[in-house]
Amino acid sequence: MSLPAELPYRHGKPLLPSLMARLRLLNPYTLVVGSVFTLLALPLVATLFYALATRWGASLTPDGLTIKWFIELWTTPRFLAAFGRSILIAVSALILSLILIVPVVFLAHTRYPRLDNLMNGLILLPFAVPPIVSSVGLLQLYAGGPLPIVGTPWILIPTYFTIVLPFMYRALANSLRALDVASLMEAAQLLGASPLKAFFLVVLPNIRIGIQIAVFLAFSFLAGEFVFANMLVGTRFETLQVYLNNIRGASGHFTSALVITLFVFTLLLTWLGNRQPATEGQPVDEADDSLSGTDLTAPIHIVTPDADSRGTR
Repeated sequence: MSLPAELPYRHGKPLLPSLMARLRLLNPYTLVVGSVFTLLALPLVATLFYALATRWGASLTPDGLTIKWFIELWTTPRFLAAFGRSILIAVSALILSLILIVPVVFLAHTRYPRLDNLMNGLILLPFAVPPIVSSVGLLQLYAGGPLPIVGTPWILIPTYFTIVLPFMYRALANSLRALDVASLMEAAQLLGASPLKAFFLVVLPNIRIGIQIAVFLAFSFLAGEFVFANMLVGTRFETLQVYLNNIRGASGHFTSALVITLFVFTLLLTWLGNRQPATEGQPVDEADDSLSGTDLTAPIHIVTPDADSRGTR
């Protein structure tokens, strides 16, 4: 049977029946996920076009496209200063988190199992107490008295530590669970390493991927934090989110350019955090499972000659 002549063709084959066949093969779940993704992406796409528009008034489409709003944004000293302050506070909070959380996770996993139960309850507190309530309590405690640090960046660093505590602790605990830490420590100590040396040279390199994932995800979360920064510090130490709030009355194109820049920055950090296992060429579970087998042997090969020499003597 010949097809009607008015049907569109591509490469000598009718196009419309092919499209209908593909539509019939679409999974309902694909349609649902695609619809949700479209609804979520639509505001961002509209914001991106508004940031690139020369003028967008009564018409359905912008009058023209330009990148002058992004150039103006990245040449504004106030924006650059706020961006630098946000990075400084976030990096300081992450360094403090690593210094405090890594030893706690290690001890809870190796020597004090009850500490893990306590920490599992403690990491729920940032979700149980709303940020606005925590901010009021911190204002009451640190607005005066012996430690008046409200309005300074020193109050943001420990506050951000409490925010990222659940992400950091859970990521590091999962990394340690993928290892046979007790066997690693025993092997290192049998070969002459002290517990501290075994921790830094054997255990810590094996959980480096978990540390990287925790740092990138926590950093991307802190980059968008607003409530604590606005209530505890405000314009006295203007971070990126506070700056965005303060310029909300400025040009909509300029504000849209700032929103898109912040979104791309956060998306890039999240992507870097999630792609760390992929750089090893293995899925997450396989990479974690293979760590103990790969790195466990490395320090043993280094110390084995000493052990052999002692055995010979």
